Amino acid sequence: MKQFDVPVFYRSPLISAIKRKRKEKDKLKKDFAPTLLDFGPVQIYLARHFGFCYGVENAIEIAFKTIDENPGKRIYLLSEMIHNPQVNKDLLSRGVRFLQDTHGRQIIPFEELTRNDIVLIPAFGTTLEIEKTLNEIGIHTEKYNTTCPFVEKVWNRSEVIARKAYAIIIHGKPTHEETRATFSHAAFNAPSVVVKNMTQTIELAKYITGEKPAADFYEEFKGQYSADFDITKDLDRLGVVNQTTMLASDTQAIADYLKQVMIDKYGLTKENLAERFADTRDTLCYATNDNQTSVSAMLHTPADFAVVVGGYNSSNTSHLVELCEEKLPTYFINNAEKILGRDKILHYNFHTKQELLTRDFLPDHTPVKILMTSGASCPDALVEQVIERIAGFFGATIPTETVAANFLSA
Repeated sequence: MKQFDVPVFYRSPLISAIKRKRKEKDKLKKDFAPTLLDFGPVQIYLARHFGFCYGVENAIEIAFKTIDENPGKRIYLLSEMIHNPQVNKDLLSRGVRFLQDTHGRQIIPFEELTRNDIVLIPAFGTTLEIEKTLNEIGIHTEKYNTTCPFVEKVWNRSEVIARKAYAIIIHGKPTHEETRATFSHAAFNAPSVVVKNMTQTIELAKYITGEKPAADFYEEFKGQYSADFDITKDLDRLGVVNQTTMLASDTQAIADYLKQVMIDKYGLTKENLAERFADTRDTLCYATNDNQTSVSAMLHTPADFAVVVGGYNSSNTSHLVELCEEKLPTYFINNAEKILGRDKILHYNFHTKQELLTRDFLPDHTPVKILMTSGASCPDALVEQVIERIAGFFGATIPTETVAANFLSA
């Protein structure tokens, strides 16, 4: 896989060495067991896969290279490059300005742009409508488009099934940048509707079966269906794709449920299933899949609590938190400074969108066992800082350099 030129301050010598050693010993990625970092009184189990993915590193490389190669030019980001506050802060400090916030609300009007400006398209991609607006101004985004190739894979899959006259069901968060972009591309080719979760999927199915009056659909799914969508006929044939950072198990469950609805309604068999239901397979990106599988494997390890590091508006990170929360106390933080001391931690509840202060989060016994992972947009340097911060609360800990050397020599 391509190696990207990412600023060194996002790297971690400790974690880079660990990842390199794990990769050498497990080239086929069959071992999802966590990595034990034994500091003596505190033991940290790092997930097998975590941190920057291909799409994120690609986006960061393009962004910083664009800044370096265009001194004096006005450079804009359409919205957040990725969902990590440090990366976005670093780009802003270098003079980059955001045109929109993460919800698509305009910060700087497009009318203020000129053909000589540079606009970076974020890793989530963007809508066809925004691309058209920028192109009409004279801004050509191809060179500065950092859209993740795995997001584009979903767009391509949508186009393929649309050509075969299937409607497209998108499993995703309707207001998320990636879902808005995917919806735009899907809706250009076929009738499309977004479902947030299984609950909405079950309600959507009632319109397919006729259990609910068609007229109610347009209010219940307001803002989540394409123009001229006709609920009475547009879901006679369908396929399911997803926002690439959703829980894989949730997307699969939604696809399986809708498949069964179509089988029951039309009396389909395995042989003629394709007449009504498209085989889209899984459109989840490899990194999301690896990170979620790694967390599931890590959770077999007995521990006192879990720490997940990443941006609070990061979809893929919130799903890692969700997995951990099912098993043990979990603290979602975006940097080491959220650990205010041995006796308190400021962490994020993504369900209520609030930061919470928890006291006495570190137990009195030793060794304290901690599970740790991070989202696909989180720099490894932040994870190392969290590790060092926690280890620093314990006396007589083994130095980080020794812990690393012990792991590498094992």
